[in-house]
Amino acid sequence: MERVDTLIVGSGHGGAQAAICLRQNGFAGSILILTRDRHLPYERPPLSKEYLRGDKPFERILLRPPAFWSERGIAFRLSANVTDVLPDEHVAVLSDGTRIAYGDLVWAAGGEPRMLACPGAELNGIHAVRARDDLDQLRDELAVGPRRICVVGGGYIGLEAAAVLRKLGHTVTLVEAEPRLLSRVAGEELSEFFLTEHRAQGVTVLLSSKVEALRGENGRVAAVCLTGGEEIPCDLVVVGIGIVPSVGPLMAAGAAGADGVDVDEFCRTNLDHVFAIGDCAAHANPFADGKVIRLESVQNANDMASVAAKAICGDPQPYRAVPWFWSNQYDLKLQTVGLSSGYDTTVLRGDPVARSFCVIYLKEGRVIALDCVNATRDYAQGRRLVEARAQIDPARLVDTSIPLKELL
Repeated sequence: MERVDTLIVGSGHGGAQAAICLRQNGFAGSILILTRDRHLPYERPPLSKEYLRGDKPFERILLRPPAFWSERGIAFRLSANVTDVLPDEHVAVLSDGTRIAYGDLVWAAGGEPRMLACPGAELNGIHAVRARDDLDQLRDELAVGPRRICVVGGGYIGLEAAAVLRKLGHTVTLVEAEPRLLSRVAGEELSEFFLTEHRAQGVTVLLSSKVEALRGENGRVAAVCLTGGEEIPCDLVVVGIGIVPSVGPLMAAGAAGADGVDVDEFCRTNLDHVFAIGDCAAHANPFADGKVIRLESVQNANDMASVAAKAICGDPQPYRAVPWFWSNQYDLKLQTVGLSSGYDTTVLRGDPVARSFCVIYLKEGRVIALDCVNATRDYAQGRRLVEARAQIDPARLVDTSIPLKELL
């Protein structure tokens, strides 16, 4: 049986960073990364932006050059799928029957894109935006010329894809089941701003609209059918409605969890010597008042990777990282720090009409998050307010003549 000191499942930001951090922290044992992907680790955020637009070739979104990994003794097995974990034996079993014994296991498998489950979901021409191969298939279909595209989902992935597709000259209709865009992650001010922006750019946005079925012709999608009876003719569909955490083998092995796999403050699961990090790891987050949540972000993946690596190296340090996110749409750069869930008040700082502003979220009078659009200075300075859960007079937060760093 093959044996490895640390086995990492998943080659996204979390898995790659876990291997890097192990070496940075002096880990001298063997490291093997198993991944279902066919490619060495690459950045995921550019897929729905620069890579889809064709602005960056794949080589420019690799996390590290190929030689980096071999020079550090980090091995890969591509197109490898783990089907079973035997925690008592410290063994992972692959779909081809290969058994790999490990000292520590870092589960960084992320998630699979959640796809539509309605009639017609099996038709050709339906695309996810998650991995390089997804985007390559989409780009191949777009290469034939202007297309009629229906984007399902008004979260960040759907909005970013809609922005790029519209800029490429395609006809875009975006369908969102909720009454507003970004309903799970942002306040009404930001939702309204992006709704206005996308419509101004020529995107047809349909809110409170649920997909009932997909109608096909000759095995290919031809229309999206909504519950109210409306049909949206289209040549292809892009689905951006979240992910399903890839934790099946861990759950079957007895790992605790509901939405993802539960981990403690050191990213340890309840299975012996098994860690979980990134999109699939549910943890009690101090910036969500200790609520158990999953965070789907590069920041979370990288910071959890560091926590797991340090624990493996005998230097356990709890996960306390401040959450942050970003999204690029058209010429707008949205930067978020903190978690706005549970807010009871918002403060608008700056002018949305000028396309540079912040929405500051308060809970019981304390700053818990900021959404900053083309306002990088406020984003950088606002981080300290979130860390301190600062209690500040809203009238001072509104006053753009006062730098946020002077409010502490």
